[in-house]
Amino acid sequence: MMPEGQGAPASPQAFRSSPDRGLSGPAACPPPQLPAPGPPESPAPRRGAIRASFPQKLAEALSSQYGLNVFVAGLLFLLAWAVHASGVGKSDLLCFLTALMLLQLLWMLWYVGRSSAHRRLKDTHAGARWLRGSITLFAVITIILGCLKIGYFVGFSECLSATEGVFPVTHAVHTLLQVYFLWGHAKDIIQSFKTLERFGVIHSVFTNLLLWANSVLNESKHQLNEHKERLITLGFGNITIVLDDHTPPCNCTPPTLCSAISHGIYYLYPFNIEYQILASTMLYVLWKNIGRKVDSHQRQKMQFRSHGVMLGSVLGLTALAATIGVVVVYLIWIGRSKTGSESALIMFYLYAIILLVLMGAAGLAGIRIYRLDEQSLDESKNPARKLDADLLVGTASGSWLISWGSILAILCAESCPPYTWYNLPYSILVVVEKYIQNLFIIESIHREPEKLSKDIRTLQVVTVYNGNATSLPSCFESRPAAGDVAPQDSEMSHAANGNMCLREVDSKEEEEKSWEGALGPACHPHFLQGNAQRRVLRNIAAFLFLCNISLWIPPAFGCRPEYDNGLEEIVFGFEPWIIVVNLAMPFSIFYRMHAAASLFEVYCKI
Repeated sequence: MMPEGQGAPASPQAFRSSPDRGLSGPAACPPPQLPAPGPPESPAPRRGAIRASFPQKLAEALSSQYGLNVFVAGLLFLLAWAVHASGVGKSDLLCFLTALMLLQLLWMLWYVGRSSAHRRLKDTHAGARWLRGSITLFAVITIILGCLKIGYFVGFSECLSATEGVFPVTHAVHTLLQVYFLWGHAKDIIQSFKTLERFGVIHSVFTNLLLWANSVLNESKHQLNEHKERLITLGFGNITIVLDDHTPPCNCTPPTLCSAISHGIYYLYPFNIEYQILASTMLYVLWKNIGRKVDSHQRQKMQFRSHGVMLGSVLGLTALAATIGVVVVYLIWIGRSKTGSESALIMFYLYAIILLVLMGAAGLAGIRIYRLDEQSLDESKNPARKLDADLLVGTASGSWLISWGSILAILCAESCPPYTWYNLPYSILVVVEKYIQNLFIIESIHREPEKLSKDIRTLQVVTVYNGNATSLPSCFESRPAAGDVAPQDSEMSHAANGNMCLREVDSKEEEEKSWEGALGPACHPHFLQGNAQRRVLRNIAAFLFLCNISLWIPPAFGCRPEYDNGLEEIVFGFEPWIIVVNLAMPFSIFYRMHAAASLFEVYCKI
């Protein structure tokens, strides 16, 4: 049911409760409502309101600059450790990160304790339940990763500093309290102590970003070592290979257990990386909501519906199964021999080309359906939705950078191995597919599927029945608008002659069928009307959701042809290309997980 007010019809309850009804029965219409005289709709803002916004903007600018300085200082620590700068060791980096986490812990404890005595406003768009469930799953794996790091420290305790044991313990406690904090306060709209809260929240945002960067650096070093070992098998002997080995200079007891822990740590890093970046995004939305004025519009609760998506689910699960098989075979073949490595690369490119073509076609179909639909977009301010759209475009630039580098290397190389020509259509499709998918997701999250189209809001629900509706023509004739034109009048007359009347409809399905039966092609396109349209869109969203999870798996678990292809390293040079890949790959990995999360929200809204 639509809200009453300007631009929306009155509800049926209002029809029955009106004391001045000129007609009886369900087909009666209320008297016309004239707008009340008053000031203009957009009065000039008061001087006090303008002055009141100055402290808020100042606090926002001060806190953001503080956070950026913390982040830049942390990045310099990470860079110094990565390049083996003199006087900066891993213990110094871990001490800095531990201090940031302890400071955030103190702030979160103070916030939780103070919030228990204050009732806060809530942003219904922020901190969705499925989002909090996802961060809980990643947090559990992050805690398991911390336990493995503690075991690694115990095994090498003879030659490791105490900070390498304190850091995973602090990180585990930080993870537990932060998940509890986000479950209880991710929706808060803070209206008191706003300056202090801004500094606390922005400190938490950039602390998580630095922990993310630290995890990315550790995982990238491990991947780079494996990549250097594989280059020899591909015949690129002219590239200088120096392993960046950080194994402690002492023996671990027992050796077998220490080796298993060391390998297990790097398989869990992708989940830790996703946890940190997801936590930072949720905290950023909380920071943007500080001091925000709450509008009256509240989001309708999303519901997960599993029926009617058999085709999309089957295709998506097939892609997921194929991905797991491709990754296993790729990791077995790559690096064993030159022939095996080339076969692994060709297999991966063929698989990815087919999957990207299907995803691009599905995205285009969804966009086409939206183009045929007359549903208006929701343009209200929403920090969570704006952040989703910005992250989609921003993180997609990482893979676009790698793809354009590969395209340029293929076109400029003097000689190319056969498998590199599969890389050309693959790189082009990566650019095109993400472009299409971003358009589909951004338009989907701005739509309000539960609302009726603006051009048919003159009626609440219209349905056809076999009885007589002699009062309906008078109903239409009694409410002429000043700006009515002939086509609208003719449509109303046609509707009246068709024996239609107003009535309440309990379910959304009945409402859609009523509109389709009564208004026909005048209000709906001929292609995919009502429930059929939603079923197709749900199948598209389900398919793209599973495909994005499928494409997240290969780079997250070591299947990275950007490393193993080798051609780009000859054209650009080993170190420049490795720097590009190491900087862009984390954003590319995060894009797939964030796109999957956004598509899940799209699926629930359709």
